[in-house]
Amino acid sequence: MVLFRRLLGEVLRTQRMRRGLTLREVSAEARVSLGYISEIERGQKEASSELLASLCNALDMPLSDVLREVSDAVAVQERTLEIAATPMPVPAPAVPSAA
Repeated sequence: MVLFRRLLGEVLRTQRMRRGLTLREVSAEARVSLGYISEIERGQKEASSELLASLCNALDMPLSDVLREVSDAVAVQERTLEIAATPMPVPAPAVPSAA
């Protein structure tokens, strides 16, 4: 099963680290507790739309970009799950030839 909150957390953490920001810096800018942001990044808590907007502002990143990245990650996971769930064809048993 694909967990949106886990993929969202991964995207937010990646973007924060890419920008060289600490949790403390994002927490102060977004006015959200450091612990709560950490839980969101680890996929343990769901982010409300208001909280997500605050985090995006703190990361100086449009919400649409964050959602696009999460959507791409969801698509990759769905394809992976589809492939894993597809049964492998079983070769037919060899039939002895009549000689």
